[in-house]
Amino acid sequence: MKRLFTIILFVFMLVTIGYSQGEVKRVYDEKANPMEQIDRALEQAKAENKYVVCQVGGNWCPWCLLLADYIEKDSVVSKMIADNYVWIHVNYHPRRSAKSAMAEQTKAMMKRLGNPHRFGYPVLVVLNEQGLVIHTQDSGLLEEGKGYNHDKVVSFLKAWTPAAVKKAQEM
Repeated sequence: MKRLFTIILFVFMLVTIGYSQGEVKRVYDEKANPMEQIDRALEQAKAENKYVVCQVGGNWCPWCLLLADYIEKDSVVSKMIADNYVWIHVNYHPRRSAKSAMAEQTKAMMKRLGNPHRFGYPVLVVLNEQGLVIHTQDSGLLEEGKGYNHDKVVSFLKAWTPAAVKKAQEM
């Protein structure tokens, strides 16, 4: 228990230092209604013939922020996302959720996404145009060292485009 507390404290300190130095960009809207956020993304995805990727995590999660930064800076990955997906950052805070006024929304969102928290954070949930979960990606499998592996991320994105899924269904 003492070790867990030390690890949590260390991560908190790293995130806090990053915020104070302006190096970490907060990408999760902690006040957004996650169900409405997903519904808006689905409307946009339907209109643009894309799928939705929900990056579930929070501003408290260094790997969540690192993934958001990686996606923004890797031009190949960001183009693949722009061409095929509506990518949203769905906020989840494991400690606050149970005690906050948004607890019911959070529970509903996690249920809607198939309770993906079992994979850790960030977790990527791909929704088709009807809003059905078609894949849950453990982002840890996309990591390499202290960052993300370009080839693994590209492979994941290619495998779950609307065209790739449609082609697989036709076989």
